[in-house]
Amino acid sequence: MRKLILASLTISSSVAAQSSTTRPRTVALRGSLEHRLAQLIDAPPFDRATWGLYVVDDRGRVLYRRNADHFSVPASNTKLVVTAAAAVLLPVDYRVTTSLYVNGRVESGVLYGDLILYGRGDPTWSERCFSVDTLAPGACDSAFTAIDAIADSVGARGIRRITGKLVGDGSYFEPTLIHYGWNAWDLTWWYAAPVSGLGFHDNSVDFHIAPGPGVDAPPVITWSPDLGLITFENRARTVAADSTSTIGDNFFRSGGGWGIRAEGTVALGRKPSVESVAVPDPNLYAARALATSLGRKGVAVAGGATGTTDSLAYRAARCCGSPLVEYRGRPLPDVLFPILNTSQNWFAEMLLKVLGREIKGEGSWAAGLDVERRFLIDSVKIDSTAVALEDGSGLAAGNLVTPHAFAQLLAYMHRHPKGAAFVAALPHAGQPGSLLKRFVGTPLEGRVIAKTGSIDRVNSLSGYIEQPNGRTVTFSVQANGHAVPSAQMLAQIDSVVVEIGKTK
Repeated sequence: MRKLILASLTISSSVAAQSSTTRPRTVALRGSLEHRLAQLIDAPPFDRATWGLYVVDDRGRVLYRRNADHFSVPASNTKLVVTAAAAVLLPVDYRVTTSLYVNGRVESGVLYGDLILYGRGDPTWSERCFSVDTLAPGACDSAFTAIDAIADSVGARGIRRITGKLVGDGSYFEPTLIHYGWNAWDLTWWYAAPVSGLGFHDNSVDFHIAPGPGVDAPPVITWSPDLGLITFENRARTVAADSTSTIGDNFFRSGGGWGIRAEGTVALGRKPSVESVAVPDPNLYAARALATSLGRKGVAVAGGATGTTDSLAYRAARCCGSPLVEYRGRPLPDVLFPILNTSQNWFAEMLLKVLGREIKGEGSWAAGLDVERRFLIDSVKIDSTAVALEDGSGLAAGNLVTPHAFAQLLAYMHRHPKGAAFVAALPHAGQPGSLLKRFVGTPLEGRVIAKTGSIDRVNSLSGYIEQPNGRTVTFSVQANGHAVPSAQMLAQIDSVVVEIGKTK
């Protein structure tokens, strides 16, 4: 069930975990905060976990600490670093610009040559809402919102035919698309999608699954977006209604390519579900999406679509002429929102490489991590030995951060002039996001603003408690190396936070 644990980085599975009957404890605990927390942390089976906590108020008073300067594997709490660094270091009005370049000449509505789609790390070309208020004007996009806008601009320039190829050029970032620290099994799934200068639909394909008409019939499986790239083999079968559905763990990419097969079972009567599989070539994927949109708008692409990460392949086209079209993506707060609110891994990795390219001139994991490190040490004044990071999302198990460091970062962002977008993007208890059903029915209902984190045997929660008197308590809770069911551990962490919230 590793994938389901890792998938708790998203809103859907986080909500599912919280729909369990396990809730924060309601029995009144007595004594000092230290005594009350000890009753929770040291109670079996939670006592076998390694707990790290740091709690401080907005006057700088340390209210509680336990293993506060010891390393913890933070899971998706790692995303606090990349989003904070981006909010502070990038311009307030920062938007990613994607350009179309002509490698040839345009005459009488015909482009004789190739059209180059050059990405600079915009992750927002997908079907998604970028605000808790999904009814707000402009809050939500379709999968083709950005692609169609670019295609419309091509048509507006009078181009009706392209004799060459449509090239997806992702060379703004390094050619390494997969992080060395990610588990090989994870690479099938959306949360470990490849990271290139171009991206479309989170660099993944959604497979829609429903049971077949009867036992032993193949389940009904379709996918979107269907750009004609997938070769699919359905080896799964429908089973009786009282049987277990196993198909969710049984999607496989053949040889790492576009061939995908499904195995396992789907129980009769099961509600339709979706599994999202990472694509192998994000640059081809984005190029094919644009070619598809152009075709719908009457622009023919004779040479088809292709992708590249070779920064020299179309350098002349990029450096020696003006772009045919430029598309400015969504503003930075809209990039921060999915990373923090629903814990979208791929957005975090794209943003990390953006930081590397914008600050150091190199769109790589190494450069992005160096930017983060300098930000934490030089700006936040965190001890250099308190953080050791490997990626932007927390998927890599080698990420290490102390609870003290997280609390320092959160306190810094709470008072920083550019911190508002960061705080607004964090999940708020009781609102859509990964805290939607947490702290319900507790004294902290609606008053916790915090980032969740879950990978195998790790759960974390770091953020703020808004007190009735207007003051703010900052906390980081890290639970590592445990064998407790996830829903039970989340409830215990929530109980810990509730006790922290009682502090005057």
